[in-house]
Parts: sequence; structure tokens; C-alpha cells
Amino acid sequence: QVQLVESGGGFVQAGGSLRVSCLASGTDFSINSMGWYRQAPGKQRELVATFFSDGGSVYADTAKGRFTISGDNAKRTVHLQMNSLKPDDTAVYFCTANLVDWSHRAHDYWGQGTQVTVSS
Repeated sequence: QVQLVESGGGFVQAGGSLRVSCLASGTDFSINSMGWYRQAPGKQRELVATFFSDGGSVYADTAKGRFTISGDNAKRTVHLQMNSLKPDDTAVYFCTANLVDWSHRAHDYWGQGTQVTVSS
């Protein structure tokens, strides 16, 4: 069974930094991509950033210039370094992964989410 285990997050004042990390546990899969979405109260879940197995990445406009995503396919981890945080960044951050199983089928997985709170 594949599980996405998130860590990090927490509470920080505006202008501060936080890092969230995610580990994909389990066996018999390879990684297409891993990334982060977030969901603020009363809002839809939105993409933050995605890291691809070829080393490429994409960012939401709200994350560009402030957040950096990095990944390690061998360690099956993805990290999101968040700098210059704003109160609008307050949300539950969800790790997501697109993984390929032994039969070469791709599946999407989600973590439980980790809270990030930025005070003004």
C-alpha cells in the first residue's frame, strides 16, 4: 500500500519561512511526479507546485519567486520551501503524487494534509 506521509508546516509570522516535506512509502512503484496543493477555508483546493521525475517543476503564480519545490526520486521525497509567507498562504497543504505501479499503470495519491498558518 502506498502512503504519503507529510511533515513540517506549523505557525509562522508574515514574512517568515516554513518547509513541508512528504515521503511516499510503499513498494513496487516509480514516481512520475510529486507536489503540493493547498486548501484554505471556504476555498477550492489549488495547485502550489509540482516536481517531475525528470527534474522539471511547475509553480502556481502565487508561489513563484517565494516557494521552491525539490524532490529526490531515490528517497521518494518532495520538499516545499516556503519563504516570505503571507497570511493568504494560510491553508492545509496536501502532498500529492502520481505513481506508476508494477503493471505500468499510473495512480494519483493524496496525503492527509498539514496545516500552515501565517499570522499578520
